[in-house]
Amino acid sequence: MSQFPLQNPSPDFQSLEQVLKGEKEPDKVYFADWALDGEMVRYIIENLFGEKAVPITDGTLEARRRQDINFYYRMGYDYVQSGPSFQNMPQFKSRKTANTAALAESDRTWVEEGGGIIKNWEDFEKVGWDNIKHNLQGLEQAEKYLPEGMKITVGTTAFEMILENFLGYEDLFILSHDNPQLVEAVFQQWGQKIYNAYEEAVQHPKVGAIFHADDLGFKTATIMSPEFLRKNVFPWFKKYASLAHEQGKTYWYHCCGNVLDVMDDLIEDVKIDAFHSFQDVIIPIDEFMTRYPQVAALGGIDVDNLGRMSEQELRKCVRDTLAKCMPGKYALGSGSSVTNYTPPQNYLAMMEEGVNWRG
Repeated sequence: MSQFPLQNPSPDFQSLEQVLKGEKEPDKVYFADWALDGEMVRYIIENLFGEKAVPITDGTLEARRRQDINFYYRMGYDYVQSGPSFQNMPQFKSRKTANTAALAESDRTWVEEGGGIIKNWEDFEKVGWDNIKHNLQGLEQAEKYLPEGMKITVGTTAFEMILENFLGYEDLFILSHDNPQLVEAVFQQWGQKIYNAYEEAVQHPKVGAIFHADDLGFKTATIMSPEFLRKNVFPWFKKYASLAHEQGKTYWYHCCGNVLDVMDDLIEDVKIDAFHSFQDVIIPIDEFMTRYPQVAALGGIDVDNLGRMSEQELRKCVRDTLAKCMPGKYALGSGSSVTNYTPPQNYLAMMEEGVNWRG
């Protein structure tokens, strides 16, 4: 019998923050995830909570957001993630294919890897940068329904939006050599859009942290060279972190892939407070905590394990991880995100082991 939904949740973002800063030892296992696929949330709402999940339409977004907040509250999280969103965005390229995930509700969308919408200066001008505006409606709605003790983390993507949509993978690689000024201009425009959104968001008292997300690596290295990242990406990350710190808040960073070559940059220059996304084939989370004790570690249960292990195997994996990471500047969760191909019983098993942990 699942323990969820919790009968008497007691969210305490302030205590979570103190644990991640190393200001106190944890008195329980805290949870941290970058994202849960909507299908997983819907499945648990309908099968454990006994409610009908609100469909996601233009007219039901606030009701669905309220239901999602209740989900995170009753699952034992201390925060809920929100926006920002952006209006007047150009039409990007994408592909669709059948979604074979067990909980899938729609087709899976893939980015166009070859090239994005910007190939030259003429394309750059056609974007209409001045028309792109950020929208914090999701954050403002979340504030209305946020339970006592919970906070909001706000996050979006910078590098990935450019890599996948504005320039595209292949064109970014080519243009970074053939027309670096154009690439720099794209980073300047989009980086500033995100800065403006974060600058407004961190003024909200119910925002507890910026939880920024940008996957910079693959299995063995960074997608772009460390020199490229130091020139075009990390200066923006540093500005985002400074916005959070100036308001007495923290800057968490989600990044998949092998970024060990630039981890010192992220910690010492950008000044991230917490790092999220761990793949065992790159570095297990306990090894990361030993190597980089100055920064908090979030998640750590490899997505492959979440998806492939039996429930009992996964429970042992979670207990082993907790034995290595607790007590410490740590919060339990998926190594990346809770996908719609994760068996629901495995996600619940991970959460139950956290609730039951006594060290």
